[in-house]
Amino acid sequence: MKKEVSFSTTGQRADIGDLTIYRIIPNRYARAIGPFVFLDHIAPKLHAPDAPRMTTGTGAHPHRGIATLTYLLHGEDEHFDSAGNYAKVNSGGIQWMKAGNGIIHDETLNVDPLETTGLTHGLQFWVNLPSRQKAEAPQYLSVQAPDVPQKKLDEKGSFIKVIAGQYENLTSAIPSYSGQFIYHLHLQPNELFSLDTQAGWEYGAFLPENPVEINGIRYQAGEFVEFDRNAGHIEINSTGSSAIDVILFGGEPYTEPIVAEGPFVMNSKLQIAEAYRDFFNGKYGTIAYNN
Repeated sequence: MKKEVSFSTTGQRADIGDLTIYRIIPNRYARAIGPFVFLDHIAPKLHAPDAPRMTTGTGAHPHRGIATLTYLLHGEDEHFDSAGNYAKVNSGGIQWMKAGNGIIHDETLNVDPLETTGLTHGLQFWVNLPSRQKAEAPQYLSVQAPDVPQKKLDEKGSFIKVIAGQYENLTSAIPSYSGQFIYHLHLQPNELFSLDTQAGWEYGAFLPENPVEINGIRYQAGEFVEFDRNAGHIEINSTGSSAIDVILFGGEPYTEPIVAEGPFVMNSKLQIAEAYRDFFNGKYGTIAYNN
């Protein structure tokens, strides 16, 4: 039995500087999908060969109570944070940061010098941490593209990448504090993929570039689709003449209270006030841009 689609919607513009960004979650229908309380789509952008590279970040800012996960479809992402972590990842890589009890971070986004597309394109998720992990010290992890678990689905180039969570015998290096997953599905034309689901889990799909047929209904590029909570499967069909990409994600519902304000996601208004107090008192530290 196929899962029913609860709703579909497109994101709202939430640009940062020269980056065109569409906020997919939260939206007017859903506050979260599993533990994921936020998803920004950094839209594809073609850069001129002589365009200047970003040397400073998009803007240093604090976080508390969440983990941020940036998945880079195209580009080179540079991470800085106030715990002294620093890394660059290229197309297909992942930047993950557990904000825990408070951190400041910043990122740059440039064209990947290792590829010739001239594109930047990515996704950023916020993963809502259980209350225990909200009180823990920050952590950081970068995963380069070759280290992202991947399964070949056919001989034509179709694949599934495990950005977070597990798929069959593949497990992402990204830490999980509850049942959760993010998959990048790439299908060549005229291919069918079916995903079995768990009853009670929350499932969503985002179409970053192409129209896609999901459970027999055609959705457009830029649409987000949420599914019902009943057991069943999700069918994705690449019926057109071009390859398609789908980001599938979700997991166990978050059962603790959710109070979100600005860059903080906590379990009570008092905790939000404490998060702001600690930030303004300098407890999150500062970033040293010296790498």
